[in-house]
Amino acid sequence: MENKRLVFSQNDLIDKKYRIYNGDCTEILKKLPKKSVDLIFADPPYNLQLKNELYRPNQTKVDGVNDEWDKFNSNEEYDNFTIEWLSACREVMNDEATIWVIGSYHNIFRVGKIMMDLGFWILNDVQWHKTNPMPNFRGVRFTNATETLIWAKKSEKQKRYTFNHNVMKQLNGGKQMTSVWSIPLCTGNERIKDENGKKAHSTQKPEELLKRVILSSSKEGDLILDPFSGSGTTCAVAKKLNRRAIGIEKELKYVEISKKRLSQIKTEDYKSWQLKEPEKKTLQRVSMEELVKKGYFKVGDKIFTKNNKHFAIILENGNIKNGVGIGSIHQIGAIIKESESCNGWMYWCYNDNGKIRLIDEKRKEYRIKNAG
Repeated sequence: MENKRLVFSQNDLIDKKYRIYNGDCTEILKKLPKKSVDLIFADPPYNLQLKNELYRPNQTKVDGVNDEWDKFNSNEEYDNFTIEWLSACREVMNDEATIWVIGSYHNIFRVGKIMMDLGFWILNDVQWHKTNPMPNFRGVRFTNATETLIWAKKSEKQKRYTFNHNVMKQLNGGKQMTSVWSIPLCTGNERIKDENGKKAHSTQKPEELLKRVILSSSKEGDLILDPFSGSGTTCAVAKKLNRRAIGIEKELKYVEISKKRLSQIKTEDYKSWQLKEPEKKTLQRVSMEELVKKGYFKVGDKIFTKNNKHFAIILENGNIKNGVGIGSIHQIGAIIKESESCNGWMYWCYNDNGKIRLIDEKRKEYRIKNAG
């Protein structure tokens, strides 16, 4: 029987935290430990199916994506390939992991359907708006200025996953980040060149894009996997952000580029990149019954909704009585709202010497007085 254990070699090793494997991603994924990965970023072949070379109006050739790794004999072959690598990725994802897959209009809709068929549950589709897109030289359609990133968890039933909401707000000037990311294409000094001065990889992604992906959906020390690692951008950004990383790449020349790139990065030089989600303060749990016992509310006090259409009477055990029945502030509120849930602290109000205040103010007052 074939030994499927993945054997590490010095050719794979960059240091203890980072490895780049040369080979077919599906075969290598099958040899990785199951449920070992915290986050996956995948940039699979686009399946562009380009048949002719593209030229600018001045007859200079466009250096587009015409690599052998992007060529498939049919859409069916591409779909089968997609099913194989996505299924293998799902096996190595731990129970709190998520996956990002990026693609253009040529492939992302096929990939998205397959992801759903395999049981992945889509959390967001993020539009990467390229602020410096390649023009449409023939003028026969709109300039293609976007690519789509699908962010998904393993299944609908998966309860926990990482999303660093406040970190993304920090990156976005204190405002909640939307699902449209305006980031320029990889150019200038960031673009890796070969020995002839030409771009080393046709689809190198900008580090800013991977920075957002990794910061938003992983923690320091997490293991990041890229099954199509190309020039090594995912692993490079993971190292800068103090994450561990595994890259898988079929083309040996890109493996060598990636290894050289990662060996030149010192994590400690990127402290400003390493944003963290602020620690959540554990607030003291306070019940309505406790507030009644301590005199913050009295038995028989009347509370009411913000619109003053509904009111209730406070009982000795902290429950409230209303025309719809007796229950907690949350239960009665949910019934009135005809909703599955209700935050009663933010729903009910009381009269404080002519001023209308949320009953949550009493809870805050109690916490301050009993802090420590």
